[in-house]
Amino acid sequence: MNIDKFRKTVYSYFETQGRSFPWREDLNPWGIVVSEFMLQQTQTSRVLHYWKRWMEKWPSPASLARENLETVLREWSGLGYNRRCRFLLECAGTITEKFRGMVPQSPEELLRLPGIGHYTAGAIACFAYNYPSVFIETNIRSAALHFFFPAETGIKDTELYPILQKSLDTENPRIWYWALMDYGAGVKKREINPGRRSAGYVRQSRFEDSFRKLRGQLVRTLAAEGPAGRRELENRTGLGDEELYRVLKALEKDGMVAEKEGIYSISG
Repeated sequence: MNIDKFRKTVYSYFETQGRSFPWREDLNPWGIVVSEFMLQQTQTSRVLHYWKRWMEKWPSPASLARENLETVLREWSGLGYNRRCRFLLECAGTITEKFRGMVPQSPEELLRLPGIGHYTAGAIACFAYNYPSVFIETNIRSAALHFFFPAETGIKDTELYPILQKSLDTENPRIWYWALMDYGAGVKKREINPGRRSAGYVRQSRFEDSFRKLRGQLVRTLAAEGPAGRRELENRTGLGDEELYRVLKALEKDGMVAEKEGIYSISG
């Protein structure tokens, strides 16, 4: 296992092909929290405009925490996966109330925040505070699979973590992960995504994708046009009664939508 060669290859790529993003230039921890929530399952090209506008509007956790969910959902509209928006709002409230407005520095503390799992906790700690955490996401996975497992399939993340631990540049973890992610993104552009050879790779079904779009459509109309009953929502969205019912129930379960006396609105 040639860890030194891996590092040299990744850093060499980064020197000439490294990407530039505003959340890499401004290391404000809150801005990094916002970027990590927005970047979950969303391309960076789509996030750029949203992130800049969001940071102008809500430059601190306290400024966002004062808003209601309906307001922030309107600003989020178009990014998809609206639960991320709700979690980000709750996260801002927790940081403001329990951490005196300061983003926690360690992955362990970050895991106490709403909507933050192990990857996001490690990434925020690393990018905001240069903390030497070990974490994995799609580009990191592709980089490791491409270099160390060029032909194998069914590779588990548990096989990749020891490699990532050994290759981590503990003196410059922030820059190392920027380089590693950019290298992995470059690999995916040049060839078939190595991530497809991962044991955990699952292609999203058409049904799941279409249902997610319907959820987003309903949230957008409630955020933009306000509360409404079932019949009005059918008219706004064009959904049939049974389909609308399934979408509303899913959104209620996730805490995105609330119902009172037959009128549906954004929760909170």
